Amino acid sequence: MSQYILSIDQGTTSSRAILFDLQGNIHATRQQEFQQQFPASGWVEHAAEDIWNSVVETCHAVMNEECVSGDQVIAAGITNQRETTLVWDRKTGEPVYNAIVWQDRRTASYCESLKAEGLEPWVSSKTGLLVDPYFSATKIRWILENVAGVRERAERGELAFGTVDTFLLWRLTGGQVHRTDATNASRTLLFNIHTQEWDQELLELFGIPVSLLPEVMDSAADFGQIALEGPLKGISVMGIAGDQQAALFGQTCYETGMAKSTYGTGCFLMLNTGDQALQSEHRLLTTVAYRVNGKPTYALEGSIFIAGATIQWLRDGLRLIRDACETEPLAEGTPVDHGVYLVPAFTGLGAPYWDPNARGAIFGLTRDTGIKEIVTAGLQSVCYQTKDLQKAMEKDGLRPTTLRVDGGMVANNWVLQFLADILGARVDRPSLVETTALGAAYLAGLQAGVYGSLEELASLWRCNRSFEPVMTKEHRDQLYDGWIQAVQKL
Repeated sequence: MSQYILSIDQGTTSSRAILFDLQGNIHATRQQEFQQQFPASGWVEHAAEDIWNSVVETCHAVMNEECVSGDQVIAAGITNQRETTLVWDRKTGEPVYNAIVWQDRRTASYCESLKAEGLEPWVSSKTGLLVDPYFSATKIRWILENVAGVRERAERGELAFGTVDTFLLWRLTGGQVHRTDATNASRTLLFNIHTQEWDQELLELFGIPVSLLPEVMDSAADFGQIALEGPLKGISVMGIAGDQQAALFGQTCYETGMAKSTYGTGCFLMLNTGDQALQSEHRLLTTVAYRVNGKPTYALEGSIFIAGATIQWLRDGLRLIRDACETEPLAEGTPVDHGVYLVPAFTGLGAPYWDPNARGAIFGLTRDTGIKEIVTAGLQSVCYQTKDLQKAMEKDGLRPTTLRVDGGMVANNWVLQFLADILGARVDRPSLVETTALGAAYLAGLQAGVYGSLEELASLWRCNRSFEPVMTKEHRDQLYDGWIQAVQKL
């Protein structure tokens, strides 16, 4: 009887359930999109039940349609959109408000007030993060301050906070387990990455009761058993990691200096720094890459809020394309120096700018500009933003010269060649690009004893194709200078 690891990949725009065999190959996958809500300018929310239902339905579908029984699944792993914030009732499991998504900028003015008080260096020294609406703490505070009766209920210990992994684990275990892992905890602005504990001083700063918070576990750990009736019942959850850390783990970037970049809704470049929590001088984030056997491994991360979501906007917002697969032939028929720059600051700019008030713009339009130039500029914007991150890492003395890439956009060969050209670095695409889900499966398998070591996992990585830079440095610099000028005009 075949054996599998179930990976729950709960993303920003969709949820997926993937069954991996023990060699890390996909046996079956199901995906379901859910609604994005934009109640005000710069606000982004999800209905918690939409998240939950999409996870349950995809998990049930992948088990039932493949006729896989629970006793064939050795363990389950969860990976999730990070920073997205939920607060719910401990008795009923009912959220007190919609999930506030990582992209949401409603707390920008509060963050500015903290920075004006000079608190950012102190917060950063503990958390490795910047004071920005991106992270969970200011979202929790907003819910406590703005939803009637919630602060009082929280002070009485009636409520629970969690990022999406914690909410799913709570629901999957029938409300028996309130836990997260160190990677997700490290994205809240409440977790001291050096002591690996919730920080009392930060809790006081943001006015958040400690009773709201989950227990923090290793990324590979015994998180609890699924209690739902049906095919999932009795499966043990043994791995949890935030989506970008899961992708790093799935790309087997276990050695100091190895880097990966994920191109999903956003883009996230993460560089393994080993047991050193290096503090960036150029507004990159220091974060927990993964924690195994009680030992944290750290990373430097550059976060871009809008990557694949740019293509989604070109499709759904402007209706310039009907499907993302149309972008590659359009770009192939367009010169790279067409003169148009699309800056997708739809929810502000992430690293290294950290400008929550910036908004998107298109520069360089002429009467000759058409669909293919705007679409190509959208693709290029993702690569230029990656260049921004590479430059910041370079200034910190850690320039990645080889990049392992994953996510939906990396099926586009034109994008990867332009990425290699603009970075002046080799870009490696793995045979399996679903590395976020794979990372969660690897963590669960490691805890379950399927894999004996990180070295064994590293031996499973396979390269599908490498892209070497062919553009001259002069041409690369000229194109990138145009991007910098466009960003400065925002």
